[in-house]
Amino acid sequence: MPFSVCVIGSSNTDMVIKANKLPAPGETVIGGTFLMNPGGKGANQAVAAARLGVVMPGSGEYTSSTAVTFVANVGNDVFGRQALQQFEREGIQGDFITTDADEPSGVALIGVDSRGENCIMVASGANAKLAQQQVSVALDAITDTTNTVVLLQLETPIPTVDYAIRQSHARGMRVVLNPAPAQLLDPSVLSCLYVITPNETEAELLTGIRVTDEATAQHAAQRLHESGVPNVVITLGSRGAYVSDSSEAVLIAAPPVTAVDTTAAGDCFNGALAVALAEGRTLFEAVSFACKAASISVTRMGAQASLPHRHEVDALPLLTV
Repeated sequence: MPFSVCVIGSSNTDMVIKANKLPAPGETVIGGTFLMNPGGKGANQAVAAARLGVVMPGSGEYTSSTAVTFVANVGNDVFGRQALQQFEREGIQGDFITTDADEPSGVALIGVDSRGENCIMVASGANAKLAQQQVSVALDAITDTTNTVVLLQLETPIPTVDYAIRQSHARGMRVVLNPAPAQLLDPSVLSCLYVITPNETEAELLTGIRVTDEATAQHAAQRLHESGVPNVVITLGSRGAYVSDSSEAVLIAAPPVTAVDTTAAGDCFNGALAVALAEGRTLFEAVSFACKAASISVTRMGAQASLPHRHEVDALPLLTV
């Protein structure tokens, strides 16, 4: 089965409260708007990729229905059923989404302040049961391995993520790892990646270097190169993304926008990056595309509700690379 983007990861239901400020430990903050939305880093990235589509070579047209697949676990509950319906509506290939009979679907509690900053707590539920065998079955179904990009995060069991990275690499697929939420990784797996996409916090955990500006981003990227990662993209929020490969490094600025909710911005970025790479764009072109997509997402509330469609991103002017 030919997949252009294969996302392996988590599916959650997000329960969001927006307030003027985020609570300190022991503090109760009276909030305003309450939203309950589909989320989870894996699901968000799969939906982002599906909405952005993959331009099919020679056609000039993009498709989502046959280009994006999702490998995940949900619970046998209302949240799980709603998630499956959502994936079907988005045109995501869901043959490798398993309904767990014992564990509930994952849930995330999210607070968002007046500046759009957020804090998140996650109960993993069925996500914690995502197994290597499920991943193996999905990867075995991919026939066009050379043109497939595999996208992973760290909200599912690390041994499963490790297995997926190594097996995807062995099959000749390009692997994009969004190392979120921040966790230490087996150093030997880093050399199996095509690109890693940490934010400042995640880059510091992986390298020991506090990323505060372009110079420290360059230092952290070099440390990741030395660990075996050929391509590094460090996302810097409203400043854009620092991109480094074996021969070049550049800061790609994000379009200026007024952020109202940054909850799924990183997921939008990674889904867009995977789509652009699957289309055959260079790493720097792909990051430019991803920065545009993420800049749209932060102007909207919610996780999957904020993710843009392809025509919205294409309407923005090209960024300087």
